Amino acid sequence: MMKLLPTLTFVAAIGSGVVGGVFFAFSNFVMAALARLPVPSGIAAMNSINVTVITPTFMTALFGTGLICLLLIAGVLLGWSQSGSYWLLAGAVLYFVGNPLVTMIFNVPLNDALAAVDPASANGAAVWANHLNQWVMWNHVRTITAIAAMACFIMALI
Repeated sequence: MMKLLPTLTFVAAIGSGVVGGVFFAFSNFVMAALARLPVPSGIAAMNSINVTVITPTFMTALFGTGLICLLLIAGVLLGWSQSGSYWLLAGAVLYFVGNPLVTMIFNVPLNDALAAVDPASANGAAVWANHLNQWVMWNHVRTITAIAAMACFIMALI
């Protein structure tokens, strides 16, 4: 396992960068564009995105990178004492907590709540306003932690 850690670190850096890039786009312009739409259209578009995003490619990038991070954490805790092991541990914890966990604890429940409302109702408008505020805030967390994790993985490798 210890011989695999540099390769796993490289793959985690790539995965973190890919996921961070997707979340960066949402934080910087996708959600702002959806917020400009009439409420029912914004809700419909976001619900469509939430269904469409569940692909093997994106799920592998998001959760596969999280799994690799768990392996990296185990490798460091089991005694890998190479230079850069603190960077490796920091990157793995940042990514795992800031992306798979934040996604499952915060973003997915917000998506589920949005999918359950009538987009044309007053409740739909209230849920959409909350979604735009809370979902985007948690997406900023995912963006920052994915990019910071990528930087930590790069530092661990050099």
